[in-house]
Amino acid sequence: MLMSIFGAKVAIVYVILGLVIAVIGGTMIEKLHMEKHVESFVLSAGSVDIESPDLTIRERLTYAKEQMLGTFKKVFPYILIGVGIGALIHNWIPESWIETVLGSNNPFGVILATIVGIPMYADIFGTIPVAEALLSKGAQLGTVLSFMMAVTTLSLPSLIMLRKAVKPKLLALFIGVCAVGIILVGYLFNAFQFILI
Repeated sequence: MLMSIFGAKVAIVYVILGLVIAVIGGTMIEKLHMEKHVESFVLSAGSVDIESPDLTIRERLTYAKEQMLGTFKKVFPYILIGVGIGALIHNWIPESWIETVLGSNNPFGVILATIVGIPMYADIFGTIPVAEALLSKGAQLGTVLSFMMAVTTLSLPSLIMLRKAVKPKLLALFIGVCAVGIILVGYLFNAFQFILI
């Protein structure tokens, strides 16, 4: 979906940079020996063995259909909300305002977009229509991608759920690594936007 809106080069670079951030962040957390900052119930959980009985092809198809419908029901409201916000931005927010706040004239646009994304909660499908509308109104590519990454990675509800599994020190490190990575990627995309689009 990202490729269909931003093009193959942007999507490929986005995925590669996301993987680089994940590997660097994971390595950093491992080198700092943060295992003690994982909640005890996570460490004490045994392995989970799920029985997988022999299913017929019809039973597998029925199961797949149920899983697909369940996922669709979870994701669809966020897609509608994202399309609604995208339409609002596209039709009601002046292009000059978007260019001033999130365009090349504001060196803090990436940081602002990252901060604005944190309290929101959506999946990637819900943020793409918003990102498309912002880009069409003159926001820079890296700024838009930073917003998308912040919404999907650092959203407040996600961090609240993550806090149940990790202690505050590890959570703070995770937030720091992700925020710095998102901001760096945003500025990198802004710097090379003319090549990528």
